[in-house]
Amino acid sequence: MTAIEDLPLTDVTTTVRAACPHDCPDTCAMLVTVADGKATGVRGDPDHPFTRGGLCVKVNNYPEKTYSPDRVLHPLRRTGPKGSGRFEQITWDEALSEIATRFRATIDSHGPESVMPVSYLGTQGILNGLSVGDPFFHRLGATVTERTYCDSGSCTAYSMTIGATAGVDPESLVHSRYIIIWACNMISTNLHLWPFVAEAQKRGAKVVVIDPMRHRTAKAADWHIPIRPGTDGALALAMMHVIITEGLTDEAYVRDHTVGYDELVERVAEHTPEWASEETGIPAEDIRTLAREYAASSPSLIRIGVAIERHAGGGQTVRAISCLPSLVGAWREVGGGLLQLPLWAHPVNWGALIHPELQQPGTRVVNQFLLGRALTGEMELDPPVNALMVYNSNPLVVCPEQDKMAAGLAREDLFTVVSDHVLTDTARYADIVLPATTQLEQHDIMFSWGHFYVTLNTPAVAPEGEAVSNTELFRRLSTAMGFTDECLHRTDEEILAESYDWSAPAMQGITLESLRETGWARLNLPSPDEYAPHAEGNFPTPSGKTEFRSSIENNFVVPLFRQLSNDHQPGNPIDPVPHYIAPRETADTGYRLNLISPKSHAYVNSSAGDQDKQKRVQGEQTVILHPADAQERGIAHGQYVRVFNDRGQFVALAEVSEDIAPGVAMSPMGTWRKNAKDDSTVNAVNPFRFADLGNAPTFSDTRVEVEVV
Repeated sequence: MTAIEDLPLTDVTTTVRAACPHDCPDTCAMLVTVADGKATGVRGDPDHPFTRGGLCVKVNNYPEKTYSPDRVLHPLRRTGPKGSGRFEQITWDEALSEIATRFRATIDSHGPESVMPVSYLGTQGILNGLSVGDPFFHRLGATVTERTYCDSGSCTAYSMTIGATAGVDPESLVHSRYIIIWACNMISTNLHLWPFVAEAQKRGAKVVVIDPMRHRTAKAADWHIPIRPGTDGALALAMMHVIITEGLTDEAYVRDHTVGYDELVERVAEHTPEWASEETGIPAEDIRTLAREYAASSPSLIRIGVAIERHAGGGQTVRAISCLPSLVGAWREVGGGLLQLPLWAHPVNWGALIHPELQQPGTRVVNQFLLGRALTGEMELDPPVNALMVYNSNPLVVCPEQDKMAAGLAREDLFTVVSDHVLTDTARYADIVLPATTQLEQHDIMFSWGHFYVTLNTPAVAPEGEAVSNTELFRRLSTAMGFTDECLHRTDEEILAESYDWSAPAMQGITLESLRETGWARLNLPSPDEYAPHAEGNFPTPSGKTEFRSSIENNFVVPLFRQLSNDHQPGNPIDPVPHYIAPRETADTGYRLNLISPKSHAYVNSSAGDQDKQKRVQGEQTVILHPADAQERGIAHGQYVRVFNDRGQFVALAEVSEDIAPGVAMSPMGTWRKNAKDDSTVNAVNPFRFADLGNAPTFSDTRVEVEVV
């Protein structure tokens, strides 16, 4: 394989090893074909045990993103009203000078916390992704941004129960005999895991999907259990009630490797299947059958998706589900247990990447879900946010309270900088837009939140126009601000050298040099046919056991989601034993339909929402309704409808289908406002309130009404 600096510019066709940059559990190993200095195609690496030669619809035309006619290729300055998308080309020197001048001005007038970064995982790379700007903003003294878009509440709950463990190796699922896929449309959002499930199914495993929607994955399962959104915790507690009262527990495993069993028994005593049936809409006998089959089938496996946390009681739901495998001894065997985020196995050197020592103690923390309120003054921040820098994110699409977001971004006194590939909905409100490189044009190294492989991304082509990587962007900004700290001026090679703890046991035999040859490597862990990390307990909790009663009694956000800051944690007391928290929004609000807004099939959040092929596959913004709900409202399949509540509205194309549970509406997120019928998308109606743990979002705890336009 060849690096870009080694490529002649003409008369050569070669293949370069790369890695999919998207915020997706699959983190595919890619092979990029380059001819005459241009990328001509991408494909999955056929030798990679997880990628297996295939790429999904989100990325299999990636060169079209790199060579899009809509690419931002030079720095731009706004010339029209905010939101108009009218800009003029300027030089990098002019852009950097204006940014530094405006940052200094607001700092001099209001203090450094008046500057706020907004970012997430528009690229998931360790170099250019989540933490790339953190050292710069720590040095600046800017507001700390809390990024709890997905899995924050799940991570808090999971670590409270079984610790920061990688859990089950995804490749071990071929050995599972009973697989519960809970709140996860795997075929659309975790495609490369499905072959392992299908192989287990072929070997005789039963596959169960629990979801309000009979989606692609549910249709491929043996049993689909439709559930009311936000009631998953009731189902988990009722399953434990059946397992305990019918003597289906693994008594030895519970005795030797858990704590708090007696308190759990007391807690679930009243959570009968009949009670849960009233909450979930699932027949009581189906709940009993699920619990019995799960307990009796060994090894049994639960895969939870990111949607599991997206309601008022999402954290306690994950607490309850995390207890189930230890209750039945599922961890004893290969392929048994719980699969959440295998990223816990990756020894990423986050401290060396983020440099929290540069952070001023006590710096305020603002969650990005509250950005609309922060920018409109509703939070009454002192100082107010007067300068905003957005990278790796499109908050106008992915944040709730979309109307407030737009109003805040339209403030004339707000100085906004956006770095991106194209003029996103957010970038159209910027004062300065900066050109960012795509994955084919930058160095990076990838961990994965879906498997045990480290992947090196080698740039395949030279950057288009004047685009620069995020690492180079923050080097330039550091220079413009006069910051001389060595960590702010590290080269990509130096950051690569610090990206992992290369001395960790999991990295034994893996080096940057070896990755340059192979492109990827499996962490130094037992093989998928042998990996059973908790057969004898050894959970990374304070007790070393599964904690049915958690030793942690106060709410927190995993520091990685907040630039490694531990200041201003939520800190509110929480019940240490799993319990049920019902959805906040009910029909009593006057809005009778429960709206869910899952990930799209063709987009990753808002990524690819601008690309023609992906837009054709995904189609225009839709809302799916059950026939009974549609008939009651006089709505026919194919009509445009208004979806609304007291937070906002959006227009969508109605799809009438029995695949959705009655009383539920479903509209996938990811459509851009500029492609929507009324300049609004599903997050116009979604709430800003947090779930019970980890400041998780409550996108599935939303009530709406729907009417014909």
